[in-house]
Amino acid sequence: MAQIIERNSEIHPSEHSAPPYGTAAPADVPAAGVSAGLLSPLPVENAALPAQLQDLTERARGYVAAASSANTRRAYASDWKHFSAWCRRQNLSPLPPNPQVVGLYITACASGTASGSAAGITRRDGKPDSVSTIERRLAALGWNYAQRGEQKLDRKDRAIATVMAGIRNRHAAPPRQKEAILPEDLIAMLETLDRGSLRGLRDRAMLLVGFAGGLRRSEITGLDLGRDQTDDGRGWVELLDKGLLVTLRGKTGWREVEIGRGSSDATCPVSAVETWIRFAKIARGALFRRVTGQGKNVGADRLNDQEVARLVKKTALAAGVRGDISEIERGSKFSGHSLRAGLASSAEVDERHVQKQLGHASAEMTRRYQRRRDRFRVNLTKAAGL
Repeated sequence: MAQIIERNSEIHPSEHSAPPYGTAAPADVPAAGVSAGLLSPLPVENAALPAQLQDLTERARGYVAAASSANTRRAYASDWKHFSAWCRRQNLSPLPPNPQVVGLYITACASGTASGSAAGITRRDGKPDSVSTIERRLAALGWNYAQRGEQKLDRKDRAIATVMAGIRNRHAAPPRQKEAILPEDLIAMLETLDRGSLRGLRDRAMLLVGFAGGLRRSEITGLDLGRDQTDDGRGWVELLDKGLLVTLRGKTGWREVEIGRGSSDATCPVSAVETWIRFAKIARGALFRRVTGQGKNVGADRLNDQEVARLVKKTALAAGVRGDISEIERGSKFSGHSLRAGLASSAEVDERHVQKQLGHASAEMTRRYQRRRDRFRVNLTKAAGL
């Protein structure tokens, strides 16, 4: 790998390099080739093209953007920017894809030296990236190279594969699970919200729907009031006599989630959604929106899914959930996933129903969410006669 540093030391870091996503394209890449912060593999607009082909090109770019979620695109954009900045500091070029350069980069990520200071100097005391973060950065690099029409990044090359195997062996750790929000916790969290305000009504509906539906935060904020009402929606709701039918678009296709009515209006997710829709005066479009004008107006913009994580943390802290630990620890234990884990841990029904509600492909994945399950219900030691 030392050879690659010597070979690239004469290359100016700006030569042959593509800009990070979200920045201006270089002179040899027309701005029309950049769509929604992504480099499109499609040809740029040409005034000589017939109007119908220009329209098809624009539509195709829209489908390219829709091929991955907004969260994925943001993460990949950030990862490319991180990699490009590291290459500049090392006087290396990020293009074309070079397994030896990438191998050095992931080594720097694992050792905590991949980030630079304000002066552009590599820090020696940075926090090492987790194995999952490094794997995501690798996926991001491969995706970015493909979008730029470059040759494929060979992740099986020994300069990457061997280093990555060593990183996994040395740094892999069990996943840190978020704390489950249990029913009694959720009720206490709801009591911290102002029922007399639009924001309080919205937040109440989001918490209850997220818990009862076992929804991810992006699924909560991606809901529309009806089918085919927005371009960025991830699903829609139907209000029925017995409950709320939620139709969601996921990675593996469409699925339906049934949310039944609660035993009382105070904890009923369906009643909470009906109340929010009525007072927010929403007729169509995004279900959960920003509340503006000092809490008196409902905007047209869909909420960012990060708001769900903030809401869960804020209300859990305000309600004193897990008050036996410090506030700093409590803040790190709760997230949007706490709602999904809470449903999985609390629903006293056959496991297969929980698995269907959460949209898991396997029962094993569902069990990871069940914090209260009896891990020793099946005792093979006694079953074997010991």
